[in-house]
Amino acid sequence: MSSPKRINERIASLRGLMKREKLAAFIIPSSDPHQSEYVCDHWKIRAWMSGFDGSAGTLVVTQNEALLWTDSRYFLQAKMDLKNTDIQLYKEVMADNTNIFDWLVSTLEKGDTIGCNCLQFSINQMERMKKKVLSAGLQIDDKQNLISEVWKKRPPLPDALIFEHNENYSGESRKHKIGKIRHSMLAKGVDVHLISALDDIAWTLNLRGEDVACNPVFISYLWIEPEQVILFINKSKVPEQIALNLKSDDIQIIPYKGISGFMEQMEADKKVWIDPANTNKQIYEWLVEQQAEIIKGRSPATTLKARKNKTELGYIRQAMIKDGIALTKMSRWLEMMLDKVMVTEYEVSKQLNRYRQAQGNFKGDSFDAIVGYNANGAIVHYRPKPAESLPIKPDGLLLVDSGGQYLEGTTDITRTYSLGPVSEQQKKHYTLVLKGHIALSKAVFPKGTTGVQLDILARQYLWQRGLNYGHGTGHGVGFFLNVHEGPQSIGADSKGVRTTVAIEPGMIVSNEPGYYLEGQYGIRIENLIVCVESDIKGADGQPFLGFETLSLFPYELDLIDGSLLSVTEKQWVKDYHQRVFELLKPGLSPEEVKWLEKKCQPVR
Repeated sequence: MSSPKRINERIASLRGLMKREKLAAFIIPSSDPHQSEYVCDHWKIRAWMSGFDGSAGTLVVTQNEALLWTDSRYFLQAKMDLKNTDIQLYKEVMADNTNIFDWLVSTLEKGDTIGCNCLQFSINQMERMKKKVLSAGLQIDDKQNLISEVWKKRPPLPDALIFEHNENYSGESRKHKIGKIRHSMLAKGVDVHLISALDDIAWTLNLRGEDVACNPVFISYLWIEPEQVILFINKSKVPEQIALNLKSDDIQIIPYKGISGFMEQMEADKKVWIDPANTNKQIYEWLVEQQAEIIKGRSPATTLKARKNKTELGYIRQAMIKDGIALTKMSRWLEMMLDKVMVTEYEVSKQLNRYRQAQGNFKGDSFDAIVGYNANGAIVHYRPKPAESLPIKPDGLLLVDSGGQYLEGTTDITRTYSLGPVSEQQKKHYTLVLKGHIALSKAVFPKGTTGVQLDILARQYLWQRGLNYGHGTGHGVGFFLNVHEGPQSIGADSKGVRTTVAIEPGMIVSNEPGYYLEGQYGIRIENLIVCVESDIKGADGQPFLGFETLSLFPYELDLIDGSLLSVTEKQWVKDYHQRVFELLKPGLSPEEVKWLEKKCQPVR
């Protein structure tokens, strides 16, 4: 991480260029030209400029101020990362929040110009910005690439090779997936569908890459017409055999940056379908220049990708067994080591990675593991670093949130461990979180139910005690793809795009309520669950929906206050623990089986 002095120097350099360009403010978001949550090193501009490397945040620089907006997951981390810099933290909250555009309107004077790079802003984002600031008499210059002048040694775009994700795993050929997309195009009456989201492209083509850490995607665009498909990707990234395979599937390859020249040659008046949530403003302007009729809407690939098929779900269940075995081995190792040698948070993350690697078909972590001991557990997205991680002692609480990328699927699981005697308060907090976790796991709901409607199930027991948590309850998860995947999610934001999407059969979401006491400890319990049809039917004879729990690892018995659980809740934990034990024991040694059996006992 860069020193505060260097961060301040970068801000000062940017201000000098802003003055030259007559810009009163400059906005630096977290994203890339594909609106990715996690980006390659070339696009980690906000992290480089601010020193804050969380996945969500926006930096705004004026001649007098520099502010970083981020959400509650990162408040504590950002506070530490920005210490001794000239950048102030602005906390985003769901209610009574002054957003970035409101702040700019209240801070700048009429006639002032705001600078940004349109490659980093989606159509939706730019429209929202214009609606706010233009009506206030401010101007926008979205063609500014000042960062290239400040960041002299900026990393180039990645050149890692792409690889096939075998059809045996996906259950569908890319030709069949493209056929489904074309069917949606026909129904919508469009000539072209341009896909910008990297995970949508990877899913559609049954290809994976290594351009973004932990996310097996590759930098590209995908252009689909009734008679041709074009993949815009640097040809050096495509192995010869894959190039031949794509050609046999009638998919043409054009260099990534060739998309602008290609659009300049396209016929006018074409109806082009784009997703305004992840298509950047520059692409939009190129289409407008060619007089294209732009049709806005969610890509069919996004929805198709979210509904896992039987083949994918079969493999995901295998991945969960592998992951449960790795977590069992790590947890037992940690328990044995604590009384012998000093173990740090960082060493736990590395050891867990090693156990996952040993499971076969492992392609890396699905995100940087969160291993927070005591107070660090209250930092929702805390990531231990070698030189700064805490030594773990045989007392207190340890929160471990981690996941793996396997050819068989993507995992994400959180457990909170007791490492010694626990207080009644800790047990109460853990049990209230567990009750919400169980309630969501057991939910039965009619078709059309959305994530914002389900969210209260996970929070209700905390709310009854005046407690809450600041992050969402669940996010979608990909199939050997991004650990955060749309369009669905579970959360309290009633205006959120993803929380208002209906949860459908085949959609995987996380179930991760938590509770955090700053400076003391954090508690989170997370499993992945998949939406399935339940045995309960409505008055119309149609089945209601429910969830099947996929993740496999026991809860922390020492942290459960049995007096707070109902008979039904205790039975649910007992049944879950029995399934965990039966599915994991074939992959464990006799000593590990004994350890797991003890951890899978019923709640006392």
